[in-house]
Amino acid sequence: MSQDIYIGLMSGTSLDGVDGVMVQFAPDGATMQILATAYQPFDAGLQQAAMQLQQPGENEIEREAALAQRLAQVYAACVADLCRQAPDQTVQAIGVHGQTIRHRPELGWTRQTNHPALLAELSGLDVIADFRSRDLAAGGQGAPLVPAFHQAIFGSSVHQRVVVNIGGISNISILRPDGAVSGFDTGPGNVLMDGWIRQHLGHGYDADGAWAASGQVSQALLDRLLQEPYLQLPAPKSTGRDLFHAEWLRLQLREFTDLAAADVQATLCAYTAQTIIMASLAYSPSCDALYVCGGGAYNHHLMQQMRHYLALYGSNAQVHSTAALGVAPECVEALAFAWLARQFCLRLPGNLPAVTGARGLRILGALYPA
Repeated sequence: MSQDIYIGLMSGTSLDGVDGVMVQFAPDGATMQILATAYQPFDAGLQQAAMQLQQPGENEIEREAALAQRLAQVYAACVADLCRQAPDQTVQAIGVHGQTIRHRPELGWTRQTNHPALLAELSGLDVIADFRSRDLAAGGQGAPLVPAFHQAIFGSSVHQRVVVNIGGISNISILRPDGAVSGFDTGPGNVLMDGWIRQHLGHGYDADGAWAASGQVSQALLDRLLQEPYLQLPAPKSTGRDLFHAEWLRLQLREFTDLAAADVQATLCAYTAQTIIMASLAYSPSCDALYVCGGGAYNHHLMQQMRHYLALYGSNAQVHSTAALGVAPECVEALAFAWLARQFCLRLPGNLPAVTGARGLRILGALYPA
């Protein structure tokens, strides 16, 4: 391999922390070697600050600026950890997504709070950031951006695959043997389940889906949740906490006040699983397998629910984590932003108009030199 080394950083809608990778790419951009991985958790104060910015409030500009500074410091710590693990490597650039606090593609904008100039200053490396805005400027959704990367590393000339990323929000990439790619956000991933267990048990997430597994699915509540209009919108489409949040769930639960909290959690897990499977089969009815990445890949009950709904709809598709394709689930999104940084540095497009709805291929990102 050439010295084609990049760092990717990703902090998603789950607001748990930042995943980082240092990766060396081969010239084709599809073959790669992971040199180091790192994770920096967000403390409770940072999580709360980011969560509060999901909704309108007082003094937002100052609060976002302060959050951006704190994020840059966490990102820099993650970069330092990667560099300690793989010393003497020449890193071309860092690709950093930032933290999404608002996503309003229907209005032509999205906001990922970030301070890439400070990250460049702290790390001494070139930083590529702001990947979504150019696609939006070209009439796209600005999301999801990972399908182009999924095609590069997971595509097959024989098998039709669906790559499912389950973070706070779920998105799918449909990879066809002829090279055609489509993808979109299917709806909630962990966001509703995380919020519900935090509210009732004080836990950050439902480890292995154990609490959901202890409850019973309410079909009546599930049917209500499935009436959400977003689910019926055609692709391209994307969503986020702007739609799927605690107040949205509270409104859905108004007529279900007698349900046990564990039964609500079981139903939310089923909701995530069913919406993923419905979307996957609607756009890829003959897929061979679904490969899951993100934190949801480690939720055993959620993975079982996905298999249940595949069987219910008469599909023989298998469900695996991306580890079956050689990439650990928690690394995939960070790798995608390392790849997007490489695309920028090579002046190659990073979006797929068939996925985002943009008017054409665009080079994504902005450079903050070291």
